[in-house]
Formats: sequence, structure tokens, C-alpha cells
Amino acid sequence: MSKQPARTGHKIGWAGAGRMGAAMATRLLKGGVEVSVYNRTRAKAEPLAKLGARIVDSAAALGGCDIVFTMLGGPADVIEVVAGSGGILSGATRPRLIVDSTTISMDAARQVRAAAAAAGSALLDAPVSGNPWVVEAGRLTLVCSGARADFDLAKPYLDLIGQSATYAGEGELARIVKICHNTYLGVVIQALAEITVLANKAGVPRHALLEFINASVLGSPFSRYKSPALVNLDFHPTFTPPLLQKDMDLGLAAARELHVAMPVATIAREMVQNLVARGYTDCDFAAIIELEAEASGLKLSPENVKVDRGV
Repeated sequence: MSKQPARTGHKIGWAGAGRMGAAMATRLLKGGVEVSVYNRTRAKAEPLAKLGARIVDSAAALGGCDIVFTMLGGPADVIEVVAGSGGILSGATRPRLIVDSTTISMDAARQVRAAAAAAGSALLDAPVSGNPWVVEAGRLTLVCSGARADFDLAKPYLDLIGQSATYAGEGELARIVKICHNTYLGVVIQALAEITVLANKAGVPRHALLEFINASVLGSPFSRYKSPALVNLDFHPTFTPPLLQKDMDLGLAAARELHVAMPVATIAREMVQNLVARGYTDCDFAAIIELEAEASGLKLSPENVKVDRGV
């Protein structure tokens, strides 16, 4: 790994060793950063010890770190792990900065920011775009908000975790960027599934359509990422339909609050809910192509073609 953090001597903590959290913490460890890791299920954090992580038994044990990164399941988890009775802020010493990459609402982020400020700490919102293998490839992107000085403090470590970190401004602005991003995911995957099924039912192999799309002006990292799943029907989860539904609900709630009309996103959200209702809960959200095909009278089979996902 070519990137190296500034020689600041910061003690780094990490809370959350799920698929994303573990992949992101691994980037820091492989970049030569000493990291203390907490996960509520300790066994999930143990593999990071092989890379040099110090595994701790409580969130409070991270209070002695200078900067603590959190990547957790949702808002309730962030509030508990950061501000709960045994949380990061519960001990006699508290970190200077908490960097949270969990996808949560603006209201939840404000609650965590207020708890951090009351304890003498700061919060930097740092939600991400990507999945574990995007992290591994060094292609993760982050958007951050909070005090500019806090962003500058965390930037060397953010640069190790991903390929870019964008500063969006003060407060919770990064949260709305992330919510917009994930709402757009639902719109794009539905549109991509529709046109893929249309071409396939007309007799075009799915891999041929997507190879053409990906080489055209409409191609994107996202369409390339999802092409193997759409072609070979391998829906090993990177981002599940229930998580996508949760984020689209956040996006549409923000739209109602701000009086923004979002008819396309509203329909796409209903399609994702249908996916969840049909039992597609522990798979990748690209599985929406199966429901689109079923509704169109088309029986899909894996094409068993090697497809380049672009990373």
C-alpha cells in the first residue's frame, strides 16, 4: 500500500468489525497504523489481531484513543456504542474525535454529535460509498462533514481507508449526501434491471447488453460492479435489500421534510420493499432483476460468463 499516514502519533480506535468495518480497519492496519478494535461479538474482531490489531472487550476501552472510527449497523447501534452507559464516551478519558461511517439519519447524527460535545469530544460524519471488495481494492469513497479542523485531523487516515474523502461542510451535511446516494442506488438498480430484462427477453444475452452499456457514456463503476450479479445471478450479499429499503426510507423522509417531489425514487422504493416482502433479505439487492424478470414472464438462468467488474 503506497499511502502512509502523517506521523502524528495518534492512538486510533475502531468500533465495528462487520464486513465493512473489518475491511476498512484492515486498510489502516496494512498501512502501518496501530489500531485498537472493539466489536460486540469479539470473535468477529479476532481475525484483525493477526494483522496487528489490539482487541479490546468494551467500547469504553477505546476512550483513551485520540481518534475512534465507528462503522456499525444503524443509528441505535451508534448511539449505544458511542453514548451508551458502557460506550466510548462513558469513561474518564474520551477521544478527541469520533469519526462515524455508519449510514444513519441526520437526527441520529445530531444526537451523537451533541453527546460527543457534552463529553468534550467532536464528531466527524464520514459515510462511505462502496462494499467490502471495493474497500479491499482501495476504491472506497467517503464524504465528510463537521468542523474543518476535525476533517483535516482525520484526513491522513481517511486517505488510507479509501481513494477519496470529500469535505461537504459543517454539521450533518455528509449524512444527506449519503442518503441521496443510497436512494439513487435504488433508482439505478431498478432501471438497470428493467433494461436488462427487456433486452434479454428480446433474445440479447445479458452479458452482451451490459458489456455495451459499460463501454458507453451510460456506463459507470456501479453498472460494472453489478454486471457479474446480473449476468450470472450470483447475489452474494454486499448490500442487502432491507438495508437499501431503510436508506431509501430515510431519503424519502428527507424529501417530505424539504418538500422535494421524488416520484421515480418513490416507485423504486416500492420495488425494493416488494423484494424484501418476497424473502430476499440475505442477498445482494441486485436480486431485484429476478422479480423484474418474473413480472415480465421471463425465466432467468446464469449465463456462466466471466464478467469484469471494473476493479
